[in-house]
Amino acid sequence: MLKIMTTNRVPAITGSSLAVLRSRTGHASLAALLVVGGIALTVIGAQQSPNAFGFAGPAVPHAALTDPEEVREILDAYCVRCHNETRLSGGLALDVLDVDRPADDAAAWEGVVRKLRTGTMPPGGVRRPDQAEYDFMARWLETELDQAALAADPNPGTSGPIHRLNRLEYNNAINDLLGIEVDLTSLLPGDETADGSFDNFADALSITTTHMERYMSLARQVTRLATGLPPTAPGVVTFEVPLHVVQDQRQSEELPFGSRGGIAVRYDFPVDGEYLIKVQLRRQYQDYLMGMGWEQQMDLRLDGALLERFVVGGGANDFRPAAASYAGAGEPGSAASPEWEDYMQVTGDAHLEFRLRVEAGPRVIGVSFVREQWEPELLPQPLQRGRVLTNDQIYMDNASVHSVQVGGPFEVTGAASDTPSRQEIFVCHPEPGTEEDVCAVRILSRMARRAYRRPVTSQDVDVLFDFFRQGRSEGGSFDAGIQFALERLVVDPEFLFRVYPEPTGVERGDVYDLDDVAVASRLSFFLWSSIPDETLLGLAEEGSLTDPAVLEDQVQRMLADPRAVKALVDGFAAQWLNLRLLPEKLADPRKYPDFDDSLLDAFRQETEMFVGHNIREDRPIPELLSADYTFANERLARFYGISGVYGSRPRRVDLPNPDQRGGLLGHGGLMAITAYPDRTSPVLRGKWLLDNILGANPAPPPANVDTSLDQGREAEALGIRERLERHRADPLCSSCHTLMDPLGFALEEFDAVGQWRDTDERGGPVDNVGTWPSGVELNGVRSLRALLLEYDQQFVGTVTEKLMSYALGRPLEYFDQPTVRRIVREAEEGGYRWSSIFMGIAKSPAFLMRRSVEATAAESGVE
Repeated sequence: MLKIMTTNRVPAITGSSLAVLRSRTGHASLAALLVVGGIALTVIGAQQSPNAFGFAGPAVPHAALTDPEEVREILDAYCVRCHNETRLSGGLALDVLDVDRPADDAAAWEGVVRKLRTGTMPPGGVRRPDQAEYDFMARWLETELDQAALAADPNPGTSGPIHRLNRLEYNNAINDLLGIEVDLTSLLPGDETADGSFDNFADALSITTTHMERYMSLARQVTRLATGLPPTAPGVVTFEVPLHVVQDQRQSEELPFGSRGGIAVRYDFPVDGEYLIKVQLRRQYQDYLMGMGWEQQMDLRLDGALLERFVVGGGANDFRPAAASYAGAGEPGSAASPEWEDYMQVTGDAHLEFRLRVEAGPRVIGVSFVREQWEPELLPQPLQRGRVLTNDQIYMDNASVHSVQVGGPFEVTGAASDTPSRQEIFVCHPEPGTEEDVCAVRILSRMARRAYRRPVTSQDVDVLFDFFRQGRSEGGSFDAGIQFALERLVVDPEFLFRVYPEPTGVERGDVYDLDDVAVASRLSFFLWSSIPDETLLGLAEEGSLTDPAVLEDQVQRMLADPRAVKALVDGFAAQWLNLRLLPEKLADPRKYPDFDDSLLDAFRQETEMFVGHNIREDRPIPELLSADYTFANERLARFYGISGVYGSRPRRVDLPNPDQRGGLLGHGGLMAITAYPDRTSPVLRGKWLLDNILGANPAPPPANVDTSLDQGREAEALGIRERLERHRADPLCSSCHTLMDPLGFALEEFDAVGQWRDTDERGGPVDNVGTWPSGVELNGVRSLRALLLEYDQQFVGTVTEKLMSYALGRPLEYFDQPTVRRIVREAEEGGYRWSSIFMGIAKSPAFLMRRSVEATAAESGVE
């Protein structure tokens, strides 16, 4: 006798669906029970799986789904005409795959499941199964594949045993190890990505001579900074304000209220000494200062305390200026007096420097103008914004900061200060005349244990101690010896690489458990993008970390650490959502004159703070799509049409128009990076949706295929839909564009810079009618969001796949899919909260185990 329970997570079931259910289950009464009174009933003990849209619908008892002939009938009716041994479309021949034993060809069948779940096959324009048949096929295949995976030995997959730290991981590891706050990412070569997804995939992270040169150079810089040794010579560090940032408001929370423009920078002064801070003002394209026609006040501050107030501008008003926008152009009648030229090019900001004595340690240097409220006289002039910002010297407008330079130390004063980094490193201080070796060994043993992320051996310490002695001899002090040993430490391969040594007796292709020390390292780089802390490493050395209860406690503890949100946003979310493309976004200044880097920065902060808030507060993952709030400053609020938001500080704001701006689909930055400088692109947006929201993994365009649209006046006179229809006429393009283009049209209400619009580039109504891969019509972003939320399990599954791939440092394979489905199912009860997904990944065999690298054909003796 079957037991049943009610559930409300079902769509409407039509009469035709009822007939199909009856034929599939063989139970007319069960099929009827499923829809009696509009109440859905679920068989207890049966697995719940999503339908073709990602819906977790009622599962049919497995005993009623064991006839593979019914599966074969559906395949023959809809799929085999293309996917057969003769045509071999997509390299798949379903006519010869054994439906009795799907696990024998799990890779092929997992591909079929993905197509069914996303509704991307059969393609549009051909006869397709109805919803019940989609649901039946996907559920039956998943059940068979999941049961086979459960019965078999775990397959955790593998990647290279040597895993180089990427730039973010190296930067965080150096800072956590040495107790400093520096940004080293721009000083290292960029990291490769295997498939355009994440830059922490082990097999894609190569090591070159350029890497080693930079590691060697940085090792000396950071260790001298951390130990308080002065640089070998005075240097200059420059902090620039991006050229197209408009400095008309308070630029940072670390600048005072009532300020305008400028920059606040964190700088770690290496030693107690004398330094020179120099400010340079912004210039236009001919190197003339901007906004210098009137006197303004500029403040220089250190940790909020005023060092100097300078007067800027107004020093050349007694001389003949150049005509507006003609400075340096050399046009007849535009020439200025020599005194004006000299002021605008040389002396106008030459006095903006300040020499001071500073104690070592991290400080905040702030440069800003005293804000003055005024309105220009005479006729209003066009605003200089966007990419034309530097075309004019805007003589009577605001001056702006171009850069802040910190030079020194020019004179070292006194002994090294007790900085946070020295407190982290020097856990002991030998008294004069006492034995230094004991203290040195204590320091180096502790630092090596954290850097290598494992218990250290006497050989490890001996190597570092030899460098200590050499540095002590050449540098003349105990601190110099420690610095030289640490310099050797941070270029050691065991610091630069995550190494997974295989236990004794493991053969090629064998599966084995990672030891606790390896799990600690994997967990810390997953959640913190950095090395384990003392607590995590201590539990690993005790051998208790992989105890399920202990592991769960540690995951929760690490997620509560502020480092987790920052690392997951910077490392995971920024790549999953393609946020790293924002700095490259360009806009046609003729069409979008107000688009500038200040808006780009607000876009970035909005999405980073939004995702970070959801992770920190452990919100349900579907809230990424459904949220009726966002994070905005005044610049972004004005762009979105939100009133009552002032200042440069982003803060949580309730959306007055959540149908337009709710969730990720309403973020202007995400819409801007999926458009061209002068027009929208349903193709780019459709691909972004398929890849990042639906997890459909669309294929890249074929090699040597022209991906541009037809050009010329005739083509441009057409609407974007007509131009794309022409493009799809090419059979090579049609297979993918048939999916991407119709889906992307649902986002056409956002223009090329992410602004909401009701009319398109030609002045007509926006063509926002899109199509879901299954053929369901969409009318703009509202209906797209509603459909995604109605079938939210598909989106949660996509996020889980992306996050698990990031955690493992490799692309997911077909054998990972049962694990992904299990994690999603277990997270459903708690509302798909982030913590459930993190916990499910950390406890999975794929995370806690590893398969040894398979032997190559040559190594196996196979010809």
